[in-house]
Amino acid sequence: MPDAVDYSSLDHVPRLFLVRNRINISEKSPRSRKMGRSKFADHFSFSPFAFVFMPSLPFPLRSARRAISDNIGARTVGRLTHLPAQGLRATSNQICLLPPTIPHHQIYPRPCYFSSIPPRSDRVDTMPKDKGSFNLKTPKGTKDWCGSDALLRDRIFTTIADVFKRHGGTALDTPVFELRDILAGKYGEDSKLIYDLQDQGGEICSLRYDLTVPFARWLAMNTDVRSIKRYHIAKVYRRDQPAVSKGRMREFYQCDFDIAGAFDPMVPDAEVLRIVSEVFEELGWNGRYTIKLNHRKILDGVFAVCGVPEDKIRPISSAVDKLDKMPWAEVRKEMVDQKGLDGAVADRIEGYVMNKGSRELLEKLMQDENLTANASAKAGLDDMALMLEYLEAFGVLDKVSFDMSLARGLDYYTGVIYEVVTEGSAPAVQAGAPEAEKAQKSSKKDKKNEDEDRSNDPTLGVGSVAAGGRYDNLVGMFMPKAQIPCVGISFGVDRIFSITKARLEHEQKADAFRSSEVDAYVMAFGGKGFTGMLKERMEVSQKLWSAGIKAEFSYKVKPKLPQQFKAAEQGGVPFAIILGEEELKAGKVRIKEMGLPEGHPEKEGVEVELTKLAEELQQRLANKPSASGATLAEQLGGVKISA
Repeated sequence: MPDAVDYSSLDHVPRLFLVRNRINISEKSPRSRKMGRSKFADHFSFSPFAFVFMPSLPFPLRSARRAISDNIGARTVGRLTHLPAQGLRATSNQICLLPPTIPHHQIYPRPCYFSSIPPRSDRVDTMPKDKGSFNLKTPKGTKDWCGSDALLRDRIFTTIADVFKRHGGTALDTPVFELRDILAGKYGEDSKLIYDLQDQGGEICSLRYDLTVPFARWLAMNTDVRSIKRYHIAKVYRRDQPAVSKGRMREFYQCDFDIAGAFDPMVPDAEVLRIVSEVFEELGWNGRYTIKLNHRKILDGVFAVCGVPEDKIRPISSAVDKLDKMPWAEVRKEMVDQKGLDGAVADRIEGYVMNKGSRELLEKLMQDENLTANASAKAGLDDMALMLEYLEAFGVLDKVSFDMSLARGLDYYTGVIYEVVTEGSAPAVQAGAPEAEKAQKSSKKDKKNEDEDRSNDPTLGVGSVAAGGRYDNLVGMFMPKAQIPCVGISFGVDRIFSITKARLEHEQKADAFRSSEVDAYVMAFGGKGFTGMLKERMEVSQKLWSAGIKAEFSYKVKPKLPQQFKAAEQGGVPFAIILGEEELKAGKVRIKEMGLPEGHPEKEGVEVELTKLAEELQQRLANKPSASGATLAEQLGGVKISA
């Protein structure tokens, strides 16, 4: 073992940077140039563990980005030793644990630690050498939101949140990623769509698939909460095949409302469907949607009566759930050929799952002795009878269809289940049609297309725009003592947006596609010697802002009037506030409503007292549906939400 070096000799050591198992000597260090690399190498090397006090000289860093990217941490401290002339190389598992070495920050002596942590081979510097090599696109199944799209989506958020609050909802937010074990085993066949995160040397995590399981985890962690009405608006992630124009995304928003607690049967369940009705009515859908309703216990009882083995009930339920996308022949083929179900059993299932209706269907099932003899089916039918009674009291019964084909593939549902569909939800072509077979053959030719966007696929519709149900056992899966029954609904905002935007474009509702919510554009004009009236425009704008009115003005000192009108038109601003030199001296301004036809009596605007400007403008905004203060239902009035 070589003798330890006296630390007093450190004043001869140039600044060292040990980056990913090697030491760089600053080329700009005068001492290193004077000594020479070989001479310096004869003096020092490092044992597996070393402790070095760096000099306080702020020498430039040759590769700050790489130094900062390396592991930071501390382990066992060793010593600096005298070495033979064999070059400056650290042992293979030594990593310099420097703090971020930005030159102008490194002005005091700082210790440098060396640790026997294995180097991170997966940490790669991906900064492209050529700036032109960037692939400027969003990942598949995602999109940027801005302008009129962002504004319309924000209106949808606001409308839904207002309904949630009206029913006593309390906001809850949870992390965007969860421990992988929390999400595992909760989604049936859809578990393969979960985004798993790479192990970063800590906990094994995944991006959340929905907002329901994180809510159940929160309830299990907060055992003092025995009842709550909670709402949550946030992004979720699913590695599904995207169709962006149809709202089928890999990153998308969900708006959830859930009621947790032990209550009398079907009372909270019925209120959830009342919330569904209120949301879509206030979105301007005017009854052009259907709430498909079923019960897991009824479905499980049907499968048992038909002879489905218990271990096949969930796989067969998942197959039945595809009846909204595929004809019965295709679903039966999947049951028999892929799931291994007996063909006769599948035929008996058909006699039940192809039925839909309302109270008349419930009465028909109640008279089925084989079905009512099954305890699960009987309990489900009793729940459904109560549910229909309460929905009638809430004024929602006419919007509900008792649909025996609705199964919902998620494993955690235990009671009533429901989906909301509209005419735009179904695909233009069913899976078994010739057009569908042609599309399937085309996709098989190139397997690389598995992740490609399917917006133009005629066999793919928007799907359900909201869905949910009762899940009484999910919280208990995390902590049995914290078991609490729950029921809820989740709205797919991106799908709602896609259908709403398509209908607006079809109806040419231009007012709904404003890029901002600005209600007034303050502008000025004048003749010879016009100064631009910038300060006056600022003063008028601040008066409008103080009154709660959204307003803008040009940042130019002397803007031209046509340029100001153009800016207002491009932003879809409904009113212009025009300042004239003579009018302003008289304490007046002109309000002009944009877009009025020729010959309209107010085409050139109307003069108002400056002191009454805010009051007058607020009245005019209240009478204009396209203004920012209007509800989405008013703004979308008359738009038909249909295919």
